[in-house]
Amino acid sequence: MADTDTKPRTKVKTKVERPRLHKVILLNDDYTPREFVVTILKAEFRMTEDQAHKVMITAHQRGACVVAVFAKDVAETKATRATDAGRAKGYPLMFTTEPEE
Repeated sequence: MADTDTKPRTKVKTKVERPRLHKVILLNDDYTPREFVVTILKAEFRMTEDQAHKVMITAHQRGACVVAVFAKDVAETKATRATDAGRAKGYPLMFTTEPEE
């Protein structure tokens, strides 16, 4: 009998998926000063003065606004840091995250 390999040779190609992205959302409240919200947006999310003002006004008018989209761990870290900065000053400023559709 000959030394023949009878196993089929198939190459397995692994699919690498990109990490699921999460939205950071600014929730409106009636107590946090607008200037403070703009300052946080500029500091934590590296926005310009105009971008931060537009996001703050949108959240004020609609109740919430998507600030940015990141990988899950980055989004959660930024939302937590921004919320904590507001709490440190005694404001009820709130940022949340949710998966992007």
